Amino acid sequence: MVEFDWILIFRLVVAGLLGGLIGMEREFRAKEAGVRTHFIVALGSALFMIISEFAFGSRQHDAARVAAQVVSGIGFIGAGVIIFQRNVVRGVTTAAGLWVAAAIGLACGDGMYAVAVAATLLTVFCLEMMHFVNLHYNEKVVDLTLVPDKPYDLPTLPLILKQHKINVETYSISDGKTRLTLRLRQKDYLTTIQNLMDNLEGFTIVEMN
Repeated sequence: MVEFDWILIFRLVVAGLLGGLIGMEREFRAKEAGVRTHFIVALGSALFMIISEFAFGSRQHDAARVAAQVVSGIGFIGAGVIIFQRNVVRGVTTAAGLWVAAAIGLACGDGMYAVAVAATLLTVFCLEMMHFVNLHYNEKVVDLTLVPDKPYDLPTLPLILKQHKINVETYSISDGKTRLTLRLRQKDYLTTIQNLMDNLEGFTIVEMN
């Protein structure tokens, strides 16, 4: 009996570690849920699976019923990390990661270690690969609000932007402020914005989103 308990504990440990591995990737990317959340979700899912299989003894029961509730219950946690901001939905990938972490926990709780490890590696590979693709090929939209130091500085702004090879999507002037929407390469946008701020003589950046 003691040996059997250690086997179940080992399942919990593996579930937590695999879930934490996915959470580590999310935490490196400064996402809404990190190591602790994914670790606990996978651990809890494994525990529910173990309870559904072994807690009822010889009494007649459906072992899948408790585990099935994890699938719907994890939706509440996933919904908590999804944010609608500036007409963009954020956190869906992290919510999906939590959903997968729950499934990995269920697999570990049932002793399906190979499947759980494979699912973890595939998930981390997918997240890292798509991060690489987004970083090198996707574009980022940045909104800038500028205030010219002198009224005659405004005509020089398009020339400055052209020198920095910056693609301007929208350009408007109102209340003495210039509002720009720029489309920049994801991997270059921080460097481009920094260079722009360093070389934007005659203008002050008062807001950037």
